[in-house]
Amino acid sequence: MKTTNRLALASTLLLSLMAASSQAADKADPALAHARELLKKVILIDGHNDLPWAIRNDKQAPGNVEAYDLRSKVPGQTDLARLREGGVGGQFWSVYTPGEAPGHYARTQLEQIDIATRMIQHYPDAFRVALTAADVRSAHKNKRIASMMGIEGGHAIENSLGALRTYYDLGVRYMTLTHNVHTDWADSAALPAKHGGLTPFGEQVVHEMNRLGMLVDLSHVAVETMDDALRVSKAPVIFSHSSARALCNVPRNVPDDILKRLGANGGVVMVTFVAGFIDPAVAAVQMPAMEEYRRRAQGKSLEEQQRIEDEVMGKLKMPVTSIAKVADHIEYVRKVAGVEHVGIGGDFDGNSDWPEGLSDVSMYPNLFAELIRRGWSDRDLTLLAGENVLRAMEKAEAVARSMKSEPAPPGLGN
Repeated sequence: MKTTNRLALASTLLLSLMAASSQAADKADPALAHARELLKKVILIDGHNDLPWAIRNDKQAPGNVEAYDLRSKVPGQTDLARLREGGVGGQFWSVYTPGEAPGHYARTQLEQIDIATRMIQHYPDAFRVALTAADVRSAHKNKRIASMMGIEGGHAIENSLGALRTYYDLGVRYMTLTHNVHTDWADSAALPAKHGGLTPFGEQVVHEMNRLGMLVDLSHVAVETMDDALRVSKAPVIFSHSSARALCNVPRNVPDDILKRLGANGGVVMVTFVAGFIDPAVAAVQMPAMEEYRRRAQGKSLEEQQRIEDEVMGKLKMPVTSIAKVADHIEYVRKVAGVEHVGIGGDFDGNSDWPEGLSDVSMYPNLFAELIRRGWSDRDLTLLAGENVLRAMEKAEAVARSMKSEPAPPGLGN
């Protein structure tokens, strides 16, 4: 039997076993059965998954897309069987590049785009590249997982609008303005303020993203940067993986005054599942460890950064948290910003601590079942699942068309 046939047989067997387990669970839980049926019809879009970084750092075959076989169960939280079990219809794959490493940002960024692109191409029966909202809908209609890319950290453009445009041409459809370090033009939430938000060049970056049709992602940025971006952006912004600061007071989360402004902007907060961003008890343990990692990782090589992260995070004993905490954040964003401004951004394969019942990509139905028990309507669940972010994408595309006649500014880096 050929290797490909063996892989197909193994994948089919795994899917059958998961389906049998799901059917048994559904009989015991009508809300879960309802959630699964709903997710067969609607488009569930997750705003942030770090699978390309997991492939890069795989201990057996680093960066080898073929060796990290998504047709079988992998060490991380994402593979084909679990994506199907979770009802995922669209995914923004994060093409993350650490800002703490010295230089070579663009090189690492191009390598990450390469990994993500080859990963999508390697599974044409499962994934389809999506560059527009219409592409997402078409992929879903054809039973493929719409696959988009998002840059995590504006340091990757190295102060060059030319680099930004090139990333867009390579398929990137959002950029998180910062990660855990300041850029020369925007403040991160992870450090004391340096610029007071966006510099004039930072405002130009946002304007150029609007002109291109690239979504402005405000996860990881300082509140002042959020404020400036909302003032400058002509298109809806997103938070690809953030939660509500009122419920878990960490700098990564979104404060009420920003949530209240999303209605006028049309933006979407895609609530993350990371335990340390949804549960204050977990944050009290995790946040000091993250600060230690950032302090020790600054200026180190990518390999040394990974070693430090494994060492620091590996020694933690996290409190257990629940799926109800994630639902609380979703409901809070709905209350303050409105149901049209909330989405899902799990951050799988980017962390190691998750709520019980929400620890990999197969478990989205558990979250939707929790919301069904709380009285959420199918209409509101459909907006949450993906229609809100699709609306934001469509609006960003319309803004780009309206700016098409504007000349592109010089692309040379500062």
